[in-house]
Amino acid sequence: MSTGDTQNVLDRILAHKRGEIAARTELRSKDQLREAAQSAPPTRGFVEAIQARIEAGGAAVIAEVKKASPSKGVIREDFDPEAIARSYESAGATCLSVLTDEHFFQGHDSYLVAAREATALPVLRKDFVIDEYQLFEARDMGADCVLLIVSAMDIIALTVLYHKARNLGLDVLIEVHDATELEAALSLQPELIGINNRNLKTFETSLETTYNLLAAIPDGVIVVTESGIREPEDVRAMRNADVHAFLVGEAFMREPDPGAALNSLFDPR
Repeated sequence: MSTGDTQNVLDRILAHKRGEIAARTELRSKDQLREAAQSAPPTRGFVEAIQARIEAGGAAVIAEVKKASPSKGVIREDFDPEAIARSYESAGATCLSVLTDEHFFQGHDSYLVAAREATALPVLRKDFVIDEYQLFEARDMGADCVLLIVSAMDIIALTVLYHKARNLGLDVLIEVHDATELEAALSLQPELIGINNRNLKTFETSLETTYNLLAAIPDGVIVVTESGIREPEDVRAMRNADVHAFLVGEAFMREPDPGAALNSLFDPR
């Protein structure tokens, strides 16, 4: 995909997502979904698991179950969410991230359900959340954490969704890409900040994005570096910079055994 093709990818995703939410609401009302979400079993503690791994001196790996992306197309033809999740768990992953966006990433809600049932790991619903309806969906399907992307909404919407998610018992990974977005995220005093090294408008990736933002993040906030971690040297450099949580998908999904790929990149035990 050329740079010209990828311009405004996020805008296209969000436009489609709004239509998708409207269609889903026709099939299942917000009130019905809210009731289901409020009666869902307790979550597994996504942030707690990451904190525990870091405090034990390890790298907290959020291993992603991801079939495709807009920029790379299909990443893994042999796609079995349960087997992938079990492979990650046996390799020492701290948490899972499961893509549920269907149109752009070929994900599905059922993949999250399957991955979570196959393991004891906390699971992030990786999607483009812009409406509380999606929070109810996440809680109902068994997600333990949701992603809120700062560039996908204004600060008012971000604040509302963040607090609604927390009130539902969901942990939140707030994703930023630049200093302005980071300032907005920090206003919520979150436990977890994800720095996406991939620009969602162009899909270009640079690990410098994480390094450039670290100084502005207060002690006590866990930083998750996302995208572009491909070599053990990348991991060592991040850990030397006091970044100990990593969200990695493509580097694992392209390998025959995703768990073995995790071990070779991190050796997290």
